[in-house]
Amino acid sequence: MPNLWARLPAVLVVLCGSLTVAGAPPATAAGPSGSLWFDGAPLTVRDGRFTDGQGREVVLRGYNVSGESKLAENGGLPFASVADARKSATALRALGGGNAVRFLLSWARAEPVRGQVDTAYLTAATEQLRAFLDAGVRVHLDFHQDLYSRHLFDAGSWYTGDGAPEWAVDAGSYPRESCGICFFWGQNITQNAAVRQAQYDFWHNAHGLQDAFLATAQATMDHIRRHLSAEEFAGIAGFDPYNEPYAGDYDSGQTSRTWERDLLWPFYVRFRARMDAAGWQDKPAFVEPNLFWNANISAQRREGGLLDAGPLGPGYVFDTHFYDQKAISGILMWGKAADGQYAADFAAVRDRASAAGTAAVVSEFGHPLSGTVSDKAPTVLKAMYQALDSGRAGARWWTDPAASGPVLSGTQWQWDLYSGRHHEPMNGNPGKVLTAKDAWNDEDLSAVRLDGSGNATLRQDARLLDRLYPGATAGTTLAFTYEDRSRDGSTTLTWNPVPASLPHVAELVGSGQYGVLVWRSGDGTAPTELHLPASFPTAATTVVSDLGTVSAPPAAGPVAVVPEPGGTGSRRLLLTDADSGVPHYALVTNGATAPAPDLLTAARSELAAWAATRF
Repeated sequence: MPNLWARLPAVLVVLCGSLTVAGAPPATAAGPSGSLWFDGAPLTVRDGRFTDGQGREVVLRGYNVSGESKLAENGGLPFASVADARKSATALRALGGGNAVRFLLSWARAEPVRGQVDTAYLTAATEQLRAFLDAGVRVHLDFHQDLYSRHLFDAGSWYTGDGAPEWAVDAGSYPRESCGICFFWGQNITQNAAVRQAQYDFWHNAHGLQDAFLATAQATMDHIRRHLSAEEFAGIAGFDPYNEPYAGDYDSGQTSRTWERDLLWPFYVRFRARMDAAGWQDKPAFVEPNLFWNANISAQRREGGLLDAGPLGPGYVFDTHFYDQKAISGILMWGKAADGQYAADFAAVRDRASAAGTAAVVSEFGHPLSGTVSDKAPTVLKAMYQALDSGRAGARWWTDPAASGPVLSGTQWQWDLYSGRHHEPMNGNPGKVLTAKDAWNDEDLSAVRLDGSGNATLRQDARLLDRLYPGATAGTTLAFTYEDRSRDGSTTLTWNPVPASLPHVAELVGSGQYGVLVWRSGDGTAPTELHLPASFPTAATTVVSDLGTVSAPPAAGPVAVVPEPGGTGSRRLLLTDADSGVPHYALVTNGATAPAPDLLTAARSELAAWAATRF
């Protein structure tokens, strides 16, 4: 929910192939190249990180699929057909580099009549989410809401909502909705009495609303589990019970923190029990704190972050959102985002999850792609991805990489195949059919659209979206950075140049993209896997690592390139060590094709000395 005013309360080399440097361990990559990167086992939460069945740390990166679920035109489903879902999933892998999606569901569509679950809707949704599982994409589900329900708004309203069914609104006798003088849809959260009272009623279980929601959630989870194979179900990462929770109104003497403690957390405990009853015992609930806890405008921020819930443990994931409200305002941030802009904001997410003893995911982030502040989008999104990768700004990363913190999982808002070609009668009004942008409250944040031939194409720089990242690390990640060289118009943004103290590394990288991963090996035999962007064709990919220095990596060996699952044409880099508890490093770059052997040797020496000093 990006709108500002919602939050305002007042490594030797290729010679006819590739050659591994002498002295590299005689390890080979584990597992067939076509196997699922997540090994057919469910994710678990251990030691504050997502882990797979091989004990590897997992990072989830992808998109929200999609805001279409908020609309009526496809019956609350993300896609008009399973074919469209498959097209979207393939594009998400091949163009967007994603290995995960947050898949939106609608309570209103799941339970249109009180006490009656619409199994046809759930079956259709399950078939669509299966398209992503088939493409090797993890899915975590989300019962989405904004402004509680569209049924609070009439045909002539300026705004609309999504979430609760009509019968839930009819039960409450709410006043006629009015936001007063509102320039952004999100102002309704704090200014619209109907929205506030409806939210208040839900959290207080008035009219048995929360009981009904939980019963439908259990039925939904049970239906999905029974209609997926065991292998498919293993690809389900978890469930987000409630999008962007807000109190509506506080009781006398209540604060945002006590509201989380007394109303929000007990709801999550009840939802967790419903997950267990539905056969989701091994999957975490992705729980969100109050939506204002990390607002980056001090007047908006409200104390929270589930501070009184104690250690969350493996049954829960700390799930939060982040939008730069200052940038979106058009007033409070005049310039563009810069190197390290959001390091502190995302450090707060890392710290809060660490204190809660669980993994973190930033399940929504983004910036408008049209309108008066859209010129900030290239820098804002680059800075957000930078902060997901590392807790250090680029200017400080090489001198203090050990302070990077864990690589955060995240799903950008959003991946809407129908961007700019909707047909949505707003609030059921046939005289107000929305076709442009996201067709929802004037938002425009989709990273993808269909071109004139019906092919999926990116609306943002592919260098920004299709990124190098460690999808699965065999051991513990010590540090990671990626310089994507994405562009702001005709300007290439380089926020993490290789320092002059590493001249051969800098020469090897040149003006190309590069990433560096440092990790401590674990006890398993599975390789570390990094997603390779399309901008890293095998012939142009060079890896400099203590495991081997390779240009144009082969399909087997300690440094290898193999296909990613799902038949989407995307690839992954496998780094296989043969030890335990030992630090390793790998530089991956597309800066030079067939670089000279002496340059590779010199670059490796520099990196080895750097790693020994910093770790």
